[in-house]
Amino acid sequence: MFESLASCFTFRCSALLNTTMIAVTFALPAESSEFLRRLGNKSRADRNAISIVRGTIDHLSIEVIHTGVGENVCRQRIGKFLENQQVDFLISAGFAGSLNQELQVNDLFVAKNFSTVDLKHASLSNVSIYAANMLTAPAPIDSRDERERIARESGASAVDMETEFIARACVAHGIPLLALRVITDTPTQPFPAPPSVLFDIQQQRTHIAVLARFFITHPRRMPDLVQFARRISRARKTLSDALVSIVRSQVGTIDRNGPGRFG
Repeated sequence: MFESLASCFTFRCSALLNTTMIAVTFALPAESSEFLRRLGNKSRADRNAISIVRGTIDHLSIEVIHTGVGENVCRQRIGKFLENQQVDFLISAGFAGSLNQELQVNDLFVAKNFSTVDLKHASLSNVSIYAANMLTAPAPIDSRDERERIARESGASAVDMETEFIARACVAHGIPLLALRVITDTPTQPFPAPPSVLFDIQQQRTHIAVLARFFITHPRRMPDLVQFARRISRARKTLSDALVSIVRSQVGTIDRNGPGRFG
């Protein structure tokens, strides 16, 4: 459904170049913190009970929201964010898990089955970005066997828990979407603890006491946690660098093609 719309979407026309609005979504602040640090003229606001971080990259306006993890909270937040809002282009950014050996830790990829724009005209020096299908799952997928089974059945190379719902909202509002993710875990480099220990989806938070109790009772897993934290830090920087490069690349594209056009 999403691929068939790719050739139909262009940016909405804006009256002036500096009115072009790019929205960037992340599930959690743990994913967005490095990108937010790179924004200029940063401020915070609330709209429709949704917290928004506003800023600029060069002369383009950016709005960042956190959708939360999973279908229920993501549907609610993205719906409220896009209600009566002019957005020229939306980037669904964040972390994802690899389902097979095609994508490795710290690889950047565009989810081609959800994206309705591509980067073929963008000039992205020193940035390697793969194209692969992604699955949006209702729960974290942890075990190697389960990852490989789902990869065979779905044909996807990676998994997250939000992009499908963001894509559907963008289709409903006629907004071009780029789904850009970075890999943080793979079948051979999985989570350092059960997903329920790392994050409570119902409460949208990590319980420090639960996390501490697990590693106190499983001390041999501590090195895995340290390595995972390092992977997350590296992935956050990789994603931020790519996002800034993509946005800056579009400054020149918009200048050439007129206000509000991509690619």
